[in-house]
Amino acid sequence: MDSFDYQDHTQPTRKVSALVWNTLTVIILLVAACVTMAFFSLFFNPYSAFNPFPPPTLPARAEMPTITPTPRGVLPPTWTPGPTKEPTQTPAPRPTSTPLPSETPFSLFTPTSTPTETLTLSSMPYSVAAGSPVAISSATFHAEAGCNWMGVAGQVLDVSGAPVSTGVVIQLSGVFGGEFVDITSLTGIAPQYGQSGYEFTLSDKPVASNNTLWVQLLDQTGAPLSEKIYFETFEDCNRNLVFINFKQVR
Repeated sequence: MDSFDYQDHTQPTRKVSALVWNTLTVIILLVAACVTMAFFSLFFNPYSAFNPFPPPTLPARAEMPTITPTPRGVLPPTWTPGPTKEPTQTPAPRPTSTPLPSETPFSLFTPTSTPTETLTLSSMPYSVAAGSPVAISSATFHAEAGCNWMGVAGQVLDVSGAPVSTGVVIQLSGVFGGEFVDITSLTGIAPQYGQSGYEFTLSDKPVASNNTLWVQLLDQTGAPLSEKIYFETFEDCNRNLVFINFKQVR
């Protein structure tokens, strides 16, 4: 009986406690909503009447007066130049007449009774030997070719007349048969012409040319050792080998 009476008295107490807590929760929610609304209202309008601490009012922005430039001076519409004094002309003195020199006949050349031949000495160590160039038949050296060959040959000699078989380059260049020719050779490669002999093959038949070809001696570095020696070729089977010898002169 005591246990039954205890349960009947505690149940109404629990209901009252739950009602109190629910009421407090609703009140807290309402207060939170009011506080939130007041916060946003003051945030967007800080000058609202609900704000007990409104911010100070900013002063009105001062406006600067507009500056209008004033020209310092105005030029007259038309500028009239003042009169200028013309310079005084001073007559130049006339040149004094000078008599023309009399015509005196003269000669540009001093006459000599007997003209003498002047030889121009080359500064090169080698020069073309006496009797060169000369055109001969190639039958002695190319008997098997007959007239079906044409070329240039010769030899190089030192001051004493001994053959220079090494260290000298021979260059043949120019125009032959309408084509450009540029060939090099060495002394000693054609011993049939001598110990320092050289040879160039030009064509398989005799062709005429008029000083359009030349030969020159060079050292191993390509520096010239002689002047360029120009020569003719002939359309003749008896003159199809041009022989050119060189000799050291210094």
